[in-house]
Amino acid sequence: MADLGYDGKVAVITGAGGGLGRSHALELAKRGALIVVNDLGGSVDGQGGSHTAAQQVVDEIKAAGGEAVANYDSVATPEGGQAIIQTALDTFSKVDIVINNAGILRDAAFKNMTPELLEPVIDVHLKGAFYVTHAAWQHMRDQNYGRIVNTSSAAGIFGNFGQTNYGAAKAGLVGFTRVLAVEGAKNNIKANAIAPVAKSRMTEDLLGPLVDKLGPEFITPVVAWLAHEDCPVTGEVYSCGGGHVARVFTGVTQGWTDTESLTVEDIRDHFDEIRDEDGYAVPANLTEELQGTLKALGG
Repeated sequence: MADLGYDGKVAVITGAGGGLGRSHALELAKRGALIVVNDLGGSVDGQGGSHTAAQQVVDEIKAAGGEAVANYDSVATPEGGQAIIQTALDTFSKVDIVINNAGILRDAAFKNMTPELLEPVIDVHLKGAFYVTHAAWQHMRDQNYGRIVNTSSAAGIFGNFGQTNYGAAKAGLVGFTRVLAVEGAKNNIKANAIAPVAKSRMTEDLLGPLVDKLGPEFITPVVAWLAHEDCPVTGEVYSCGGGHVARVFTGVTQGWTDTESLTVEDIRDHFDEIRDEDGYAVPANLTEELQGTLKALGG
């Protein structure tokens, strides 16, 4: 089969000055995409800023024969999100792909969590994806095409000590992705998410000796496929790291039903049945989940 290309497609990649974002930018550019390299250039915890990181990636892309432009706006404000997308429109006249990759870490045990640790993480990860995508959304609707890839995390899907702020933001991105998939379907806009395990500035001190086997190059192919026009799925989440790729999904058990006189004691006595995972369903949206409930109720 022919290699996958992105000729003429315009991709906006946030946090693309290093790590995963840089890897995504270089790969898509190599395959013909026109890239907006967004990076505020701050520290891992979101402090400061510099134009160096984004410009270096642009220079790499251009040296390899590709086309790219740098953007240094923060994703964490509506104005920043708008400015990032405006850079794509001003330079390349459209936007086809948004890869929400920008992120910061401010870890602390929940007992030590403060607003100063919580709010910037929510702003960058969750609100940042919202603001950038929202700025691109109508343009994608107008052209009847769009691909969105959000960067979630196992910390949000499954939980991880010391990351209530980060986990809440990353779990929020799963819900964000699912709703975008529903709303974008009629306009050929597909939204999916990844939950990566990869070496980056944010993780290299956390993963120990294993980190060298978890390069960004093992994540980028998954992102690139989800961002391609041939990708058949939407609203899905993929765990990836070190060359292993797996789908993560939300399932609903068959459960237990009593429509006559449900009591607390009934829940206690039938809790094992309620939790039994045999015969689970995987709803694609709220309507499908509701249909399962109505069926159980005899409707």
